[in-house]
Amino acid sequence: MTTERSRILIVDDEPQIRRFLRISLLSQGFDVSEAGSGREGLELADTQRPDLVLLDLGLPDMDGQRVLDELRRTSQVPVIVVSVREQEAEKVRALDSGANDYVTKPFGIQELLARIRGLLRRQNVAGSGFSTLRLGRAGLEIDLAARRVTLEGNAVHLTPKEYAVLDQLARHAGRVVSQTQLLRHVWGPTHTHDTHYLRIVISKLRHKLGDDPHAPRLLQTEAGIGYRLLVDPLEES
Repeated sequence: MTTERSRILIVDDEPQIRRFLRISLLSQGFDVSEAGSGREGLELADTQRPDLVLLDLGLPDMDGQRVLDELRRTSQVPVIVVSVREQEAEKVRALDSGANDYVTKPFGIQELLARIRGLLRRQNVAGSGFSTLRLGRAGLEIDLAARRVTLEGNAVHLTPKEYAVLDQLARHAGRVVSQTQLLRHVWGPTHTHDTHYLRIVISKLRHKLGDDPHAPRLLQTEAGIGYRLLVDPLEES
């Protein structure tokens, strides 16, 4: 299991939140480290090399966004921002800076644990160099090496832009990928504000994949932020 002996670093200045998270994580078989400030969190991230970081933004010595920026200079450790800040601009900034997910306080612990397990599972799979992503519940298979997509065994013909968007969402399955990230990767750095391009491609992808935007099984819109490939990978190879 991905939870066995994985180390989670909690960076939060509220002792009661750290205690709640520590008890919950230990009960699931994780090892836990704690930091009450940004600087302490960066030091522990450097010395202990955790498998995942839970990062608050409202830290006493430095803003959590700065902690994230400094982490990303040297590490690609998965980071889930856990914060009371619920403005779209804060979420977009964190995701664009390299956060893997964003959870707003107060949160449900079971949802947070599921996101942690999903990120760790995908991190392990990515490290093994998988080439095929299968989303069994939705009947979707994406062969990243061959650039081939099938749905219930039938080939899905995508334009280069449609495939490029799906490829990025597949490589970050379960994670919100911001509009800016997708536009920069697929259309280039001069098109990061051309969100209408992305909306058109997402609409066409949903149509070709048989996904209902009102009850999505695959492509979920995070309003004003980005998109998430909704179904967690059941099998990767």
